[in-house]
Amino acid sequence: MKKIKFIDLFAGIGGIRQGFERNGYECVFSSEINEACQKIYELNYGEKPYGDITQIAANSIPDFDVLCAGFPCQPFSICGKKKGFDDTRGTLFFDICRIVEAKKPTVIFLENVKNLINHDSGNTFNVICSKLHSLGYNVTYKILNSRDFGVAQSRERIIIVATSKRSFDFDKVQYLPRITLNDILEQEGTFDYLSEDEYTLIPPNLIHTQEKTGLIFCGYRNKGTWKKGTRPNTEHLSRCHRQPNRIYSTNGIHPTIPSQETSGRFFIYIPKKNKVRKLTIRECYCLMGFPNDFKIDKNKGNAYKQIGNSVVIPMIQEIAKEIKIQIFEEQIFHGNFGANIQQYTCAI
Repeated sequence: MKKIKFIDLFAGIGGIRQGFERNGYECVFSSEINEACQKIYELNYGEKPYGDITQIAANSIPDFDVLCAGFPCQPFSICGKKKGFDDTRGTLFFDICRIVEAKKPTVIFLENVKNLINHDSGNTFNVICSKLHSLGYNVTYKILNSRDFGVAQSRERIIIVATSKRSFDFDKVQYLPRITLNDILEQEGTFDYLSEDEYTLIPPNLIHTQEKTGLIFCGYRNKGTWKKGTRPNTEHLSRCHRQPNRIYSTNGIHPTIPSQETSGRFFIYIPKKNKVRKLTIRECYCLMGFPNDFKIDKNKGNAYKQIGNSVVIPMIQEIAKEIKIQIFEEQIFHGNFGANIQQYTCAI
């Protein structure tokens, strides 16, 4: 079987590329406008991505089978201003469509924040799916969490797979065994520990464990909790909504690593040592599935931003594997194939 070719748009530092290449796909084109990301991409993959996608002529792109795009999520993210298509970054989706219309790939693979599906009361998502449908594609989608793919991070993302052939069945994507932060911690190195007067651990009976996600919120940094109107035993709640002040137990997993936290203020409690420290930059990259030999930006602020903007590689890898099996290996499916597919039906 010949290699399946793909292009890597809004490539960042190449997380999607890694997931597809691990399944034998061949990248024939990449695009990323951020210069710092371009340098890291070139450092790791030996090629510098093209820049501004709006300036790239579709016919100048080599032929390919799969279009991959983790298109800008800030216009739809609950962490951003949620302006959607009113934000210029939101309109970049239509550059994807411009390339699709010219090149007609077999598969379109899109990744974005979970909130995309609810943005503007669902109108934004309807526009995206309607446009792909009008271009001749069957559109299926699912919200997936990285914790189900062997990664100690709760990170929900919507994955859209549009195909010009049979619809993609997400139910066939294989989940991986769950792990905890204890499984990925570095054992040697220089660690940034907090002194005991810098944080407060929650009493065992108040520790908040989220059974669904695996998060164990067990303490907070002492950063000026509310002094008035605070009931006994609720002091921890006054800061728990502010991510840089939360502390999570390594017996569980970590919440979503955001791109806005360029100081890397991700604090963990290690029960075996009864100590609190920051995650190392390497541990953050591990929480996204990047290999230990991945070359990261020497500027820590850039490095944290880049990993927060990236994707969870093992999740991408499992989906890429199923795309290859279901769409390109021409397997004959029996039984009730697609019975549980979340498929978009054009409303126009």
